[in-house]
Amino acid sequence: MSPLTGGTWAGRALRVLAVAAMAQLCTGRASAAEAVVAQGAAGVPAVVVSGTVGDEATRVALVARLREIYGADRVVDQLAVGPVVAPPHWAQHVGQLLSPSLRQVRHGQLRVQGQTVLLQGEVDQEAQRQQLVADMAQALNPSYSVRHGLRVVAAAQSTVDQALANRSIEFEPGSAVLRPAGVLIVHEMAQALRQVRAPRVALIGHTDALGGRAANVSLSLARAQAVRDLLVARGVPADSLSVSGMGPDQPVASNASEAGRARNRRIEFRVGS
Repeated sequence: MSPLTGGTWAGRALRVLAVAAMAQLCTGRASAAEAVVAQGAAGVPAVVVSGTVGDEATRVALVARLREIYGADRVVDQLAVGPVVAPPHWAQHVGQLLSPSLRQVRHGQLRVQGQTVLLQGEVDQEAQRQQLVADMAQALNPSYSVRHGLRVVAAAQSTVDQALANRSIEFEPGSAVLRPAGVLIVHEMAQALRQVRAPRVALIGHTDALGGRAANVSLSLARAQAVRDLLVARGVPADSLSVSGMGPDQPVASNASEAGRARNRRIEFRVGS
């Protein structure tokens, strides 16, 4: 069998690529079992399990385990059966690694290649990182080697939140043109983002509920893009920034008052998304 491969978290979604060892056609030898669980594309709420395992029973068991953890409607089964070689009880060990605690990891990958396990991704707290590593080691026998590249990103989010300090980035009415006060805040945010060096930051635009929804969604996206452009001009790496527009769909206050609507008109900075 091959290892489980691939799987990424979008929000809390995971893309899982399960790969048992695939046969080396050029030499006629089978490779060791391999499996990877990695995060899928942002915004895709799916767990994709793919690769090759040695028999149908293993395939069914691994897919069932993932559906138990993440829900049947979120698991995409791309797992195949083929001539592969795996260590004794490999499927059992991989099944133990696929635990609900993996849902704590964002932008992650769990790779099991033969008896080598690698876990990468982002968690919110150091305690979560330590517990995940301990749980994985406990699930395996000493013949397995466990490595990890988990990063704690809560500190980065805290730094960014403190820089924004509950302020709203102001735009001209009905426009994506930043007001001078808004430009100053974005300059401060650029400094904070350069400081934390976050690999990914989502800029999410929001509006109040006045006007048509479609127009507000477009406006919120345009405003997020305007903020991104200014951040890039101030030295924040363009490839670390993504943009989206939620329009009026995620209010943080009532739209019945001007004060509430002002709070809803905002740009959200989400580290690690």
